[in-house]
Amino acid sequence: MMRRSPGLSFLSRLRFPLLLTPWLLIPLYTVSAAPPESIAIPYPDHSELLVVRDAQGTLGPVKTPADWARRRAHLRTNMQVVMGPLPDDSQRVPLEVKTHSEEILDKYIRRKVTYTPEPHDRVPAWLLIPRNLTDKRSAPAMLCLHQTNNVGKDEPVGLGGLINLRYAHELAERGFVCIVPDYPSFGEYRYDFKTDGSHYASGSMKAIWNNMRAVDLLEGLPQVDPARIGVIGHSLGGHNALFTALFDERLQATITSCGFTPFHDYYQGNLMGWTSDRYMPRIREIYHNDPNQVPFDFYEILAGLAPRGCYSNSPLHDNNFEVEGVRKAFQKASTVYSLHQAKNRLKLATPDAQHDFPPAQREEAYQWLEGMWK
Repeated sequence: MMRRSPGLSFLSRLRFPLLLTPWLLIPLYTVSAAPPESIAIPYPDHSELLVVRDAQGTLGPVKTPADWARRRAHLRTNMQVVMGPLPDDSQRVPLEVKTHSEEILDKYIRRKVTYTPEPHDRVPAWLLIPRNLTDKRSAPAMLCLHQTNNVGKDEPVGLGGLINLRYAHELAERGFVCIVPDYPSFGEYRYDFKTDGSHYASGSMKAIWNNMRAVDLLEGLPQVDPARIGVIGHSLGGHNALFTALFDERLQATITSCGFTPFHDYYQGNLMGWTSDRYMPRIREIYHNDPNQVPFDFYEILAGLAPRGCYSNSPLHDNNFEVEGVRKAFQKASTVYSLHQAKNRLKLATPDAQHDFPPAQREEAYQWLEGMWK
């Protein structure tokens, strides 16, 4: 296989005006230019999850969910050191949703829409609405994120690409409202990261913000139950799902397929695949593609979803994301889920497959998702 680039109580209403630690004594949302490495809150081993720094910088044990919440806040800070700051509410302009076409299918209506995530930008997306919805605020909803390919959003809705990645189509047929946006620069979304995205430090943060605005769109639909919104994605969409859910606590369930392995297990620690403009250039520019220097890792991201649900499809022969690393991450993250008495909400599937989302695992993931919300 060719090597690929990897592929409110809610957070955007929260504020981190001043984090009182020796490492960060500036407002978090001030600039998007590359900050000095000293802004990160250092943890010597990102796989050791049950420790947290206090205001004096001393490492102490994580014994309660409140302790873990402090560690998770540090994780979000460290991710923004690498990805750039999460936009503040000044960027939360009206969505101005426009419908460009509509098709009535057997079980759902498929609309091509665009929405405004921030000033001077519009995101193309598919919106799938099951036809049998009658009660207001009754339907679960999913943000569906595509992999790295030219057709972008068309693949999850079944209009191109691989048949095993038509998860938006399959979920809509099961009664889920689905929104399927293009990632910047894929599909119909023409986007230049150096010009259109010059105010972002990474394509990853731009995608996170676009996805959060897509959740705003779902919340505004009269059919959607806002307590039952989740996210699903494969490859690029798989880690994009994890990143978005970490910053947006409205996403109560995450299904990630072939989406991650810890940085030391990614191509034996060579992180070049994470460093294009579409992803996180600072990993190259500041952290020299060295997993020992990057101030966060997927152990923390996975644990940071607790106590919300997370299902991972991580095949045994995925050449992009080493399964043994995923297993280690799940073992570590399970300690945080146990702390929240939610260990049953964390599930790992390891099919005998390559970089794929086989039918049996998709069906298992859908049943897991439906069981979460019974």
